[in-house]
Amino acid sequence: MPAESVNALPRTLALVDDDLEYSQFLAEHLSALGIRVEHFADSNDLLASLAPFDYAFYIVDLMLPGVDGTDLIGILRKRTQVGIVVVSGRVAPDVFAKVIEGGADMHLVKPISFDKVVVAIRGVHRRVTTPVSQAWLLDAPASRLLAPDGVVVALSETDLALMQCFLQAQGGSVTRETLCQLLGHPDTPESENLLSATVYRLRRRVERATQLAVPLHTQARVGYIFKGELRAL
Repeated sequence: MPAESVNALPRTLALVDDDLEYSQFLAEHLSALGIRVEHFADSNDLLASLAPFDYAFYIVDLMLPGVDGTDLIGILRKRTQVGIVVVSGRVAPDVFAKVIEGGADMHLVKPISFDKVVVAIRGVHRRVTTPVSQAWLLDAPASRLLAPDGVVVALSETDLALMQCFLQAQGGSVTRETLCQLLGHPDTPESENLLSATVYRLRRRVERATQLAVPLHTQARVGYIFKGELRAL
């Protein structure tokens, strides 16, 4: 069972909307319910933040400076399976299909009351936080990772070393220093950049093989954590 009750509201939420007045009042309404809200008026500001994929929920407008809202949903869905609700005034006939097919869980049309937004957040969050028993399986002798959907991902020697480290951590965080040592890099800013590139390539290798989001997340100023269930085969 996740730490958050499936009936609770998310602890953190990224509100991506360039309507400053609307966002201010919605953020205040959600904050009063105990949600820690961070507002981004530009989608690029979210993507450039320290941990853009680590929020427990996202509310996204479609007409945004920077990356278009529909494209932003696709980027988020590649990295996380948490709830994404679109709240937008864009009402073109194909909008609903595009945002749902792109990975959003719900599409709400402005103007809409804050109470209805909260109902949507609660319903989507309850669904996406319902525990599942599917696990990622690491087959170390064969250097491969089996995704929950049955897809087999071939791993390089470096990929396998990283995955074995996450397996040993059993859902706990692994520091950058530990991973740099594992890869034989000294503890320098340059080595941290090399580590980031290595983790990025691992994510890309898995994402090219399966449609599932890789539950490998950055922990700001700490390191990385594999949040999905990971077992040895």
